[in-house]
Amino acid sequence: MNPSERFLRFAAECELMAKLSPSAENELTWHRMAERWIRCAELMEQRSSFAHAASAMKRRRRTDPSRLH
Repeated sequence: MNPSERFLRFAAECELMAKLSPSAENELTWHRMAERWIRCAELMEQRSSFAHAASAMKRRRRTDPSRLH
């Protein structure tokens, strides 16, 4: 399981805790925690996409025949 999937699982657990929460204040806290985990998952996906793109660019530069001349 990759980190973003784990973060989304944590968010789902927080949402469940919000549903089971005895008070509105606690429910709100759990919802906010879930939102933060979702944001972490989004940032991890974004970081992974950037890293993948950078890696692909490096590979292209190494294999680009026009750079050899």
